[in-house]
This record gives sequence, C-alpha cells and structure tokens, in this order.
Amino acid sequence: MEHNSTFPIKLSELDMLRDEAASYLKSVQWEQGAKAKSRDKDTKDESILLYLSRANNGSNTAEITSVSKTILALKKRLLPNSVAIPIYLNQTLFAVQEGLTLGIWIKDSYYDASGLSSLNENKSALDTNGKREFESKMLTATAFMLFSIAYKILNDLKPYASDGLSVMKQKFAGIPEMSFMSPIKGVSCGLFYYDKYLGHPEIIKSDKDVIDFTVVYFEALIDEIQLRKSSLEYTETIEDRTYKLEKSEFAISGWNNVFQGTAKSIEFNKIKFEQIVGNRDAKHFARRLTERMLSYDFTAKKNPFQELGGFMPVFMGYGIPGTGKSMLIAAIATRLKEHCVTLDIPFLFHPMPDTLISTFQGGSAEKMVEWMKPLKDPTKLIFAPIDDAENNLQERTTQGVSAGVKEVIGVFLRYTEGAYAVNYGNSSIGLFTNLPEMLDKAVLSRVQGRFKIDGARTEHDFLDQDYLWWRKLDETIPNFVNMQGPENYAYLQEQGLAKNMGEILNVSEKPTEERVHAIYDKVEKQFKSDQHLFYANLYKEIQKVFPFFSSRDIRNIQSTVSLRLTDFDLEENWFENPEIYFKKDYDTKFTMLQELMRTNMKGLDFSEIRRQEVVRYLDNVATIADTDFKRKVDERVNQLNIEIEARKTLDNK
Repeated sequence: MEHNSTFPIKLSELDMLRDEAASYLKSVQWEQGAKAKSRDKDTKDESILLYLSRANNGSNTAEITSVSKTILALKKRLLPNSVAIPIYLNQTLFAVQEGLTLGIWIKDSYYDASGLSSLNENKSALDTNGKREFESKMLTATAFMLFSIAYKILNDLKPYASDGLSVMKQKFAGIPEMSFMSPIKGVSCGLFYYDKYLGHPEIIKSDKDVIDFTVVYFEALIDEIQLRKSSLEYTETIEDRTYKLEKSEFAISGWNNVFQGTAKSIEFNKIKFEQIVGNRDAKHFARRLTERMLSYDFTAKKNPFQELGGFMPVFMGYGIPGTGKSMLIAAIATRLKEHCVTLDIPFLFHPMPDTLISTFQGGSAEKMVEWMKPLKDPTKLIFAPIDDAENNLQERTTQGVSAGVKEVIGVFLRYTEGAYAVNYGNSSIGLFTNLPEMLDKAVLSRVQGRFKIDGARTEHDFLDQDYLWWRKLDETIPNFVNMQGPENYAYLQEQGLAKNMGEILNVSEKPTEERVHAIYDKVEKQFKSDQHLFYANLYKEIQKVFPFFSSRDIRNIQSTVSLRLTDFDLEENWFENPEIYFKKDYDTKFTMLQELMRTNMKGLDFSEIRRQEVVRYLDNVATIADTDFKRKVDERVNQLNIEIEARKTLDNK
C-alpha cells in the first residue's frame, strides 16, 4: 500500500510523555519465560546466554531492573574519578529516553487510528470476536511501538557508533525472548535484557562500547520484529501513513527500516567536466540533467521540465571499459552538489550499494526497497547512480541468474513505472554499464535517455588525456617535460561543453545497423520521412524483426525528441543570481522556460529532429540485441574449441 499521508509528531505532545518514558528507565519488572531461563544449561558459566538466563537467580518471581542505575554503575566502574556522567553514557541514556517517548506517542496514535482505544474502554463487554480483535490489535500496537522506539534510538546513535561493529556483534548473543502481549510487557521485556547485557562485565569495556552495544541491541530488536511482522493483523493504519517529527528530518514510514530522513549522502571525489576527456555526448547529457534537476520546485513538489517533456527519471550511459563511467558519475554529483550549496538546496548522492543481492530469499527485494525508498522523498534533490548495472539488473531469462537479481528487477520495475512510481522531478536514476546488452529488456525499456560513454576519440582528445597526466610533472619540475606541444591547439580547449546536441551529432542520414537500414530503405520507398505514416510503418516493420520492440520504445523515442526540443542552456546570470529564476515560484519558472523553449525551437526542424532521434534509437536497439547474440555465439564457439583441444590431448595420451 502506498504511503499517502503525512502526520506530524508535535514536540509539545512529546514533552507530555517524557516522564512516563523516564519511569521505564528507572525501573521495569519482568519475569523470564521458561524457555529463556533454561537456555544453554550445559555451557560454561561465563556464557553470556547463561548469564542472561540466570538473570534472576533462578527464582520464579519477576525481577526489577533499572537502566538508569546500571548506567550510573557503569560510570563508577569505567570512569571512577569523573564527576559528571561522561558524554557517551549520557548521550545513550538520553537517546533511549527519547526513543521511549516517541514510541509511547506512536502507540497512542495507533490506539486511536485502529479503534483499539474504544475496544480498550469496553473491554468487559466484548464478545469472542471482539476479544480476538482486541488481543490482535494489542500485539500489533506493541510491535509497532517497539519498532518505533528502536528506530528512533538507532537514528540518534548510529552516527556516533564505531564503523562495522563486528567486535560487539560477536559478543552479542541475541535477545532471549520478546513479548508483544501489551505495550508495558513489550517495553519491560526489551529493557530487561538490554539492562542485563549492559551489566555484563564482558560486554562493556569502555564508555564508547555503551553506544556500540545499544546500536547492536536495537538493530537486533528491529530484525526480530521484521521476522514476525507478517503474522500481525490490523496493520493498515501503520502502512498507509508517514509520521514526521516536527523540526527534524526523522520520519517513520510503516515498517521501513531505511532510516528515511537519514539516508546520508555518500562521499565522492570532486571532478570537473573539463577533466574528462572526450565523451562529449555524455558530458552534454550530464550537464542538461543537472540543470533540469535544479529547476525542481520544492513548494509545488514538481519540476517544470517534466511538463515540457525534458526530464529523465531513468537514464543510461554505456560504453567499453575504461572510458570514464565512474568519473562521469563523480562529475554529475560534483556539479549538482556545488549548485545545491549555492542555492541552499538539500542534496542526496545515493549510489546503489554493491552488496544488494542477498543469499536469503526475499532479502534482496527488501534491500532494494530500502534503497529505492529515499528516492520518493520530495524534500531534496537525489542522484542515484547504479554503476556496473549489469550485475544487479541482468537479463532474467539468462541461465543461472539468481533469485536475488529477479527480486531486485521486480522492485526496480515497480518503482519506476506503475502505482508506486511517484516522480516529482527531483530524483534521477542513472544506469552505467559496459554491457547494455546484458541488462534485462524490461529494465532497458524504462530508460528514457541514453548516451554513449566512449572516452577519447580524436587526436585532440588523446593529446588532452596525456596533457592531464604530464602537466603534474611539469608543475613539480618545470621544463622536465622537454617535448614540443601542438601548434594550433590550446590544451583542453575541446573538452568544454557543447552548446546543444546538434553540435555533437554527426548523425548519419541512414541507420548504420544493417537490418534497420534495410527496413528503413523499404519504408522510404513508400513514404517520405516528413510524413507521419512513415514512422507508423517503420515501427510496424521493426517489430517484425525485433519482437521485443514495443509501445514503450515509442514513448522513449518521443521523450528523446522532447529532450532535443528542451535542449537549451539556462541563462548564465540565473546561476549567478538565483532570485531571477531558481527562487521564483513554479508558474513563473514554467513561463520563463516556455519562452526559452520557443526561442530555441525557431532554429529547429521538427521532422528532421524526429528522423535523427528515431535513427539513433533504432540503431541502439539493434546494436544491443546484436551484441547479445554475438556474445552468445562467441561463447559457444569458444566452448567447442576447448572441447576439440581436450579431445586431441586425450587422443595423444
């Protein structure tokens, strides 16, 4: 179900619940279940699990524990001479209290939204069905409360925890039991074991360990809840809304453990377009992409370029290895980040992680949803590159493709078109690949803009690529590079950005791919390329030869033509004085762009642009289909050669 409404969590309402949260930290009471008690009786006494199971000295009564007392005891043990509570201990105690406060608020909200409040008031009068509903909603309320507590604690403490946490995870032996019976029991059980761990001398050796352990514990708590959430009922009022904490980025969106609102921008190397040699098409595309994203309007939550048809939520850059894909990703991120800083706009650089494919069934889909979730956040500009896209989005019908890849593709398709695909015009996914022919056909058909990343191509490109290398030597030891330069060329002069696509395209009149060429010639005998019927028949004939060519390809061609029509520069002074354009309201921006577009279109010929883009697109489709076929043939030939050699060797023996 889609998250369709946002509810504010008001700070003034949280203030009223803080005392209740503090009382949980002062003391909770919990009686261990038989299972948790009898754990690991045969292991050595030092075992942490055994320590947990002996938590109340073998007696059957409920035991009272106090997190705040344990923290004070830790302070005495770890820092005997310090007067104030040391910073990490204090920070942890505060984060846990804030988590509890938020959890209580969320629980109250669920009580009201799900009708649990009124069931609770008339508890004594409920019939069997009513009682069943009451108990069922109680379980869900408790689980969601615990989830929210843990989520808030992680949000507050994760940035301060050590990297990796592997040492702490090895010490941690899991949570012996969890209770969803009622909110009080859920919190008491969760805090009881948290407290027991904190008191174990092996777990906490330094004050930093307190933050690390707290993160590990509450991550484990969320994992436990995620495992059990499928058995919970009455979750509609959890999944159909987002709760956003006032004056903060923190939000709880159903059960999504993405740290939405804390998707942190990944670090990247800063690179200018001029440092990339060749790749004119790619650089031009990247520059257009950044200008279009920056036109997004945060108030209207839409982008004027979407209305004009010049925005690409999904694009692809492809080319042979070593031509500068990673540099290009960094250059796009650099350019966006620089402009965002000047314009005071939040920016998220959100590359797909390498570790997305999981060996657990369903794990990859969950990770992919986590990765794609932040792309629906309308409060920042988001650039989400997928480098080596063929690894995670490989053709599903290929032999040996893992279930994980299929899951990832399923999520990708759902989020890029269809009911889930909300694109406000503030985020763009870029697929970068050396092997576009290995990408899944359905994924390829989502691509609305594509460009070649072909590296150095001309004499000047190669000159410049060398220049970027030896220039550093020249700066360090002047006159060491004792070689003669070119006469009529200033280094890097051709690495600047093109004015428009027309400058870059040395468009061949006809398709270069043989089969497409033949079809083109055949249709051209009946119709001229400035007749609408020419294209209708061309597409029909193409489909006979390339059965996977579909309506979506037509839409993609239409969007590349629209891209050419919006292929104009934004005025220089708009960047220097954001008030002129960027800071204007949506309608004004839209009108200004329409004006620019009109001026730009005066020099263009629609039927010629359409012809060029159709030729480019069809060539592209055919090349990708061909390469795939040729690669399969080469592999087969190679296999046969190996067999022949193997037989020869065998015969000789």
